[in-house]
Amino acid sequence: MKTLSIAQIKELYAGYTGSGELPDTGLNAEDAEQAEAGYFLTEEEDIRPLIKQRKDSAHKGNFGHALLIAGSYGMAGASVLAARACMRSGIGLLTVHAPSCNNHILQTTIPEAMVEADAHEKCFAGPTDTGRYNAVGIGPGLGKSKETEAALLHQLRTSQCPLVLDADALNLLAGNRHIWTALPKNSVLTPHPGELERLTGESKNPYERLAKARGLAKLADVHIVLKGHYSAVVTPEGNCYFNPTGNAGMATAGSGDVLTGIVLALLSQGYMGEEAAKAGAYVHGMAGDLALRKYGAISLNASDIIEFLPAAWRHISGRQTAGL
Repeated sequence: MKTLSIAQIKELYAGYTGSGELPDTGLNAEDAEQAEAGYFLTEEEDIRPLIKQRKDSAHKGNFGHALLIAGSYGMAGASVLAARACMRSGIGLLTVHAPSCNNHILQTTIPEAMVEADAHEKCFAGPTDTGRYNAVGIGPGLGKSKETEAALLHQLRTSQCPLVLDADALNLLAGNRHIWTALPKNSVLTPHPGELERLTGESKNPYERLAKARGLAKLADVHIVLKGHYSAVVTPEGNCYFNPTGNAGMATAGSGDVLTGIVLALLSQGYMGEEAAKAGAYVHGMAGDLALRKYGAISLNASDIIEFLPAAWRHISGRQTAGL
């Protein structure tokens, strides 16, 4: 793991902004010196030891039962992508809770998953019992209807297992700040910059956005994967781990849904929040890099990332893959 200075962080963000110029962090020299603690660049040798090896005698019950609450009318694809990624990331059992209009799509595209139909035909409106699950993912394609907002808030208040919150779950959370401190321990939030700013307010520069992510992680006692070029995994302790894998081809609809499914699978298998966030971000980007070689940046889509998850997992777990 490589420790980063403020100057090195500015170099990372120069690529992120695409301007070719180092963005102003807003820090004077004294502030910058104090801020340099806690910034790291994740490397492969940091991730490999985190991956749990499977015993030959294992069965599906050893690898967790995940619940994915996702999808709405016209947005079944988001739930499909997240579910497929979860199934490709080692989960033992997966149940998808979705509106009844999406039932046929889910049953035919992900036969390995179980489907629990919401009472509402077109949106998530009925919170469900999470007592039998190891982790819950909420957000992809969820929508922002009043019924969904009410159901989400009830779900967040009553869930005891770790959560992965993404997309519309974060957008709805932004208007209900009182619930932030009630999120279960080891939960992971996966916002892109726009979603983070809805939660924390606008930022003048990338460094300020990162500082706000650190503040939110500490306040809510959650882990945050701030998605983008060099995605940043932020811990409640204020540490920030920049992820080096991934490419511009992954800047496409559904890529974040895939990450949600990966992190959900890891949390359900017993990984701690920091481990799930760091390993999930790294493998997500690695699969995207493999997909880039086959499809190129322009043609790459979210399903291509899922296609290369097996190769990425095989490599990072110590079983080498040709071409890596």
